[in-house]
Amino acid sequence: MRFLLAAAAVLLPTAAIAQDAMTEATPELTFERVFASPSLNGPAPRQAKFSPDGRYLTLLKNREDDARRYDLWGFDLATSQWRMLVDSEALGTGRELSEDEKMQRERARVGGLTGIITYQWASDGSGVLVPLDGDLYFAKLDGSVQRLTDTEESELNPSLSPRAGYVSFVRDRQLWVGKVGEDAAPITPKEGDTIRWGEAEFVAQEEMSRLTGYWWNGNDTRIAVQRTDESPVGIVTRAAIGATGTTTFDQRYPVAGSDNAIVELFIMDPDGGNRVKVDLGEDTDIYVARVDWGPDDFLYVQRQNREQTVLDMLKVDPSTGKSEIWFTEKAARPDYWINLSDNYRFLKDGSLLWWSERDGFGHFYRFDGSEWTRLTSGTDPVTSLVGINEENKELFFQRTDDVLTQQIYRTSLDGSGEPELLTDRNYTNSASMDPTGKFLLVSRSAPDQPPQSYLAGRLGQRLAWVEENALSEDHPYTPYLLSHVMPEYGTIPAEDGTPLHYMIMKPDMEPGKQYPVFFYHYGGPGPQLVDKGWDGALAQAIVDRGYIYFVLDNRGTANRGVDFEQPIYRAMGGVEVRDQKAGAEYLKTLGYVDPNKIAIYGWSYGGYMTLKQLEADPGLYAAGISGAPVTKWELYDTHYTERYMGDPREVPEAYEAASAIPDATKISDPLLLIHGMADDNVVFENATEIISVMQENNIPFEMMLYPGYTHRVAGPQISPHMWNSIFRFLEANGVTPPE
Repeated sequence: MRFLLAAAAVLLPTAAIAQDAMTEATPELTFERVFASPSLNGPAPRQAKFSPDGRYLTLLKNREDDARRYDLWGFDLATSQWRMLVDSEALGTGRELSEDEKMQRERARVGGLTGIITYQWASDGSGVLVPLDGDLYFAKLDGSVQRLTDTEESELNPSLSPRAGYVSFVRDRQLWVGKVGEDAAPITPKEGDTIRWGEAEFVAQEEMSRLTGYWWNGNDTRIAVQRTDESPVGIVTRAAIGATGTTTFDQRYPVAGSDNAIVELFIMDPDGGNRVKVDLGEDTDIYVARVDWGPDDFLYVQRQNREQTVLDMLKVDPSTGKSEIWFTEKAARPDYWINLSDNYRFLKDGSLLWWSERDGFGHFYRFDGSEWTRLTSGTDPVTSLVGINEENKELFFQRTDDVLTQQIYRTSLDGSGEPELLTDRNYTNSASMDPTGKFLLVSRSAPDQPPQSYLAGRLGQRLAWVEENALSEDHPYTPYLLSHVMPEYGTIPAEDGTPLHYMIMKPDMEPGKQYPVFFYHYGGPGPQLVDKGWDGALAQAIVDRGYIYFVLDNRGTANRGVDFEQPIYRAMGGVEVRDQKAGAEYLKTLGYVDPNKIAIYGWSYGGYMTLKQLEADPGLYAAGISGAPVTKWELYDTHYTERYMGDPREVPEAYEAASAIPDATKISDPLLLIHGMADDNVVFENATEIISVMQENNIPFEMMLYPGYTHRVAGPQISPHMWNSIFRFLEANGVTPPE
């Protein structure tokens, strides 16, 4: 469940700019301004990629007058010149996207963006494939743009073959292939409403970060194609309740403990001929997690058992479909799971660079087909593969340092020597690398610096700014510098002594007065909220209203190793609730905190946490805001839920304890429930379940529902409406700053 997270904001005024700003009154930082254009974060480039020859850097850049619309830009590394390659507004048709594409965008967390949201370089560097408004274009570096498709239907998952001889896409549940510039044709059969070719199934898109269902080999001669039979999957009738009517969708949604789709793989020629079925084993109740072609022209398939405790790497003969287990990865401990990742890479010699948590922390290993060589070690987890320079036998990776920052390192591919730090510890960093392993694109931020990006050499030296995003006189955030404060960081002990990291931001406070707290949480597996990076303007707007802003990362969250995540195993809604309670109890010891005015807020898993916290400790919190909560884990999908909770048919007692429904009647503190009425992720039934229980037991609460909105209740007008509603709710219940 890659939940959407509410943004927070922090900023430190620089002396020179702050001094200049003193001559003018600081404007009010309203929620309307937080979500308006231009973005207060400054430019927010996305999807940065290097050309195959390493000369060009391309990225999607948002417009100043519309922060949600992206165009394609190119940067010539030789001349240091930028130019727009594709103007989405000039080229786009504004055509309505298909429902499948809309939902796929929701899966990719780009449902709120417009214009160009993805693209792909041709292997010869001649140009890029650009999907726009449901059609496909090929943009060349000379500025010309060729339209490849013009249909009412959307072309899903478009791709250029590795040698750029073909363009392929999914249309109407079939895989289509055609030579570039020529008409495409379907190469898979049309088999009815429950069979899809070339598409990832729902849980692969939503939970496995796998959005595609077909894979070209390196020489354009064979394609591995997924065939998905959705007939075993139960139907959730999703009523997308909108402002002017209701559209009903029969969505195939595999809730925990139910049957998954049956996934098969076939290998075929570009015209669909010479088709062979891949042997995935006798058990069909599995997950196809990743699929890749190796340098030896064999197909490699990561097969995960339903319990997600064992992952087999299958080596498949593409001419026969026969497979063998190349190696097996097991969970680091018996009461844990395997976290999938994209942190692996085949090397030219046929060996595999592989990320594993087998020793309790994420690290890199190299597998030559028989022996493993360890490349990184220690208690600071490695979180991402950045790049490889095979010529110099170098590995570049991202690592958690001191829990609160991410840094980029370089080390040897043979496991010798110590990693070398390439980035500034005063920032939290991420990076990508060109295919040759010569250039790094580093993105970084700090509490007093919105995101920056720069081009660096392989030794980490900065060569050129890609987006300096300095807090200069004309930066959109500059007018608000004087009222901004830096966060403070610290730790409190959990019940077992584990240090839990927190972040606190304080408004201007008068001695002797006590202030309310806006306590933001997520709590679920995955996202780490407390770090030393830039998070946006929302938290600062809350602080400007006179509230203390507080965030705590409980056990179960990422980037601190297996033992820190493990306590939620088959026990969701337990240890996280107790850890957040420890945060509230700590706040009550602070003399400047009003102990009767601590309000909690969370979205998605965080919304679930709000309910569980109010149920567990009536009176501890002054009020709770629960956004799009899961209320019964039996209503959420198989891959996410069973990874942590097991199968409800086998451990029903774990699901009963984790549910927010049985103890809903214990909620006595003010509650505001928020949900999008067309939510296809945490389906609206989660809200109606708890609404019904509380109404039938005469338990007072408030709710704000958003017709037509999915799990992402957001937009230039909707976002401020929601946040203004939240604070009207707090004010109505007395959770207000002192006079």
